[in-house]
Amino acid sequence: MNLLKIGNKYIGEDHPIFVIAEISGNHNQSFSKAKKIVEEACKAGVDAIKLQTYTADTLTIDCDNKWFQVGGTNKEWQGQTLYSLYKKAYTPWQWQPKLQKIAKKYGVILFSTPFDSSAVDFLEKMKVPAYKVASFEIGDLELLKKIGSTKKPVIISRGMANLEEIKLAVKTLKNAGASSVAVLHCVSSYPADPEEMNISTIPLLQKKLKTVIGISDHNLDSSVTIGAVALGAKIVEKHITLKRTDGGPDAVFSLEPKELKDLVKAIRIVEKSLGKPQLISGERESTNLIFRRSLFVIKDVKKGDKLSSINVRCIRPGYGMSPKFLNKVLGKKFKKDVKKGTPLSWNFIK
Repeated sequence: MNLLKIGNKYIGEDHPIFVIAEISGNHNQSFSKAKKIVEEACKAGVDAIKLQTYTADTLTIDCDNKWFQVGGTNKEWQGQTLYSLYKKAYTPWQWQPKLQKIAKKYGVILFSTPFDSSAVDFLEKMKVPAYKVASFEIGDLELLKKIGSTKKPVIISRGMANLEEIKLAVKTLKNAGASSVAVLHCVSSYPADPEEMNISTIPLLQKKLKTVIGISDHNLDSSVTIGAVALGAKIVEKHITLKRTDGGPDAVFSLEPKELKDLVKAIRIVEKSLGKPQLISGERESTNLIFRRSLFVIKDVKKGDKLSSINVRCIRPGYGMSPKFLNKVLGKKFKKDVKKGTPLSWNFIK
């Protein structure tokens, strides 16, 4: 598996899970709310804050015919045009360097998803350490070339994309100069139901792409994220809002600060528990080997007595010979006197 390095963080095998908090449009066009969301995400223990860098005009045109009406499963998005949605959801560009400084105070990385070339140019001036490609932009090869030309690490969400499309996107980015590319398993439903997530795709992506794989999870149940980590996800991206009841474009599938903090804590526990494959006792576990069964002399015996079920049994504790030798020693003779309660040893047997 290839490693990514974003800022001072290494991402991949033998490194901590990289947790990203997506701010999206949950600030509802309030800078003070955006600032608070960034601060709360940092306090929750995330590794990175991610913004989205676009305007309504860089994403679409101001048109209200049938092709520009918003459908989909998110009720917050329905009943408006794409242009009006993006005008409400975008993060003003003048805020972004300020939010970057706030994250930096907490030692947290900030980067963004650019949606056109002008956004990449803007983010280069901010000196972001990495880029994100949104699921809906994975097929925009000219945008990918522009992002790749920065020679920085890139994370792609693969929502709706098949393997051929993912491979083309990765190839395009790398050919353009991207230092490394990670892919996030993602289901582009908002919110996504657990039964839609198919997180068993994660090890398949690892096998097919031979790169760092993670998850972008639009599901409120953190069990899905934990399951993804257990299956090998090395990056986790979740949306955050101060309160879902505040509303906002992505509020319905965003975690509140305490939920995000609890998720980060759970991820850290799970990644510790994964460890390395082993079929031997660990250091602490080995101290309990004495509570296994072993062969003991259970009755005083004299030299020349035969070992039998009357004087030898398989009992706790585990200081005697392994139980697997029981049938081998029965019928043999003791070569010395042995007291009741003595662990059986080959030294006692003729």
